[in-house]
Amino acid sequence: MRRDQGEPRLPGSRPEPSGGGLHPLLAGRHSPARFDPAGAVDDRALALLLEAARWAPSAGNSQPWGFFAARPGEPDHERLVRHLAPSSARWAPDAGVLLVTATRRHVDDSGLLYSEFSDHDLGQAVAHLTLQAEALGLASHQFRAFDLDGLTKELEPEPGWEIVSMIAVGRAAGAPPEHRDRRSVADLLAAPWSRAARETPREASRETPSRR
Repeated sequence: MRRDQGEPRLPGSRPEPSGGGLHPLLAGRHSPARFDPAGAVDDRALALLLEAARWAPSAGNSQPWGFFAARPGEPDHERLVRHLAPSSARWAPDAGVLLVTATRRHVDDSGLLYSEFSDHDLGQAVAHLTLQAEALGLASHQFRAFDLDGLTKELEPEPGWEIVSMIAVGRAAGAPPEHRDRRSVADLLAAPWSRAARETPREASRETPSRR
């Protein structure tokens, strides 16, 4: 039995990360390896995905993100599919919608930065879109396996705008993965920093001989 787009996921339908307590939309999110070609993304669902992206935070409210959307059967869909790499061409065309993401890095063709945080802020918008997809009973898979130069020539973004990635959104085919490997919270806090940066002043004073 297929699940309607607006129907919530059943509890326990996806693995809960260790420790529990994470919001189900986050705990259940995964990037499917295949999509059900019958899982259409209708106009309402697509509008909600883009509305979620629209409300993402950005530096100075610059909102430096943009999208190009095409669904199977629409003329623009083939314009995107022809630029997919062999690896993504095996599964992405079956998604209910393909989205090209773009960010505004410069002010027109002047070379002046529009926002130094544009890629970060695009990521915020994509994260919002991804969670809205989960809330609609859909799944998303972000990827970069496509011909960037070819797609750029195809879509001809305005000066200052650059294509960054693509997102496939639709109904996942097959069961979610049993396990998803993630680094520990402790590693998130420790990996980027030297030991000296992680030590508190008191810890450092215990290990460093006093000078008189």
